[in-house]
Amino acid sequence: MLRADGLSFSFFPALSLSLSLQLWEAQKIKQAIIHPDTGEKIFMPFRMSGYIPFGTPVVVGLLLPNQTLLSTVFWQWLNQSHNACVNYSNRNASQPTSGSKFLQGYLGAVTSAVSIAVGLSVFVQKAERFSPATRLLVQRFIPFPAVASANVCNVVLMRYSELKEGISVLDDQGTVVGTSQVAARHAILETAMTRMVLPMPILVLPPIVMTFLERLPLLQRRPRLVLPVHSLVCLAAFSLALPLAISLFPQQSQIHVSLLEPEIAAATDCKIVTYNKGL
Repeated sequence: MLRADGLSFSFFPALSLSLSLQLWEAQKIKQAIIHPDTGEKIFMPFRMSGYIPFGTPVVVGLLLPNQTLLSTVFWQWLNQSHNACVNYSNRNASQPTSGSKFLQGYLGAVTSAVSIAVGLSVFVQKAERFSPATRLLVQRFIPFPAVASANVCNVVLMRYSELKEGISVLDDQGTVVGTSQVAARHAILETAMTRMVLPMPILVLPPIVMTFLERLPLLQRRPRLVLPVHSLVCLAAFSLALPLAISLFPQQSQIHVSLLEPEIAAATDCKIVTYNKGL
């Protein structure tokens, strides 16, 4: 049906839907780029949306077979350096963090990661009861326990200042009602759990898949294809793991005020408050 001015009545609902979709898309882009606490742009390699393209080459390096001690140290250092910057860039920034605290956290996180990885590698190399084939297979799985445990250390050390100073909690109107160390512990625990889940598909599935693919006649005849195929397998595993891990806990988490400090419960009538968990 047409109005007197010639416009269809269906034009306005369609226009409203189009604007809603554009606003929704703009909101998703803003959330992927802008830090919710500081309002500043996050450097592209350290955004969660940039985790896969910038992290996949590092994962491929971690899973390369026949690693030397030097290559193990290099890839673990590169991986945990990237993780440290991602953790810092996506932290809860409601309280300021000095450069010295960032440096202390970075050194502690990288040192723990490299120590764990090198320790496991040396242990496997010196395990005489392993056959060469078994030793090679075990070495392929070493990155997972090394990275998973180091990731937890990385999160805790890079965000340790939140545990000491607390993070802001907000009521249902978005007003800050106080600073809570209890909420900070919940935020870091939830983030640490995502960092334990994240490397599981990335570092466990590719070695299993590649063990079967390397037996294929095509890859045996053309060994140069092994690295490109390995990279594609890692990319697929990374694309599966990141959404799975991030979806475990919402970035804007909620907690009952009865679990927080008494002064926060006294400062608001809300039963549940919100805090930025970080990513």
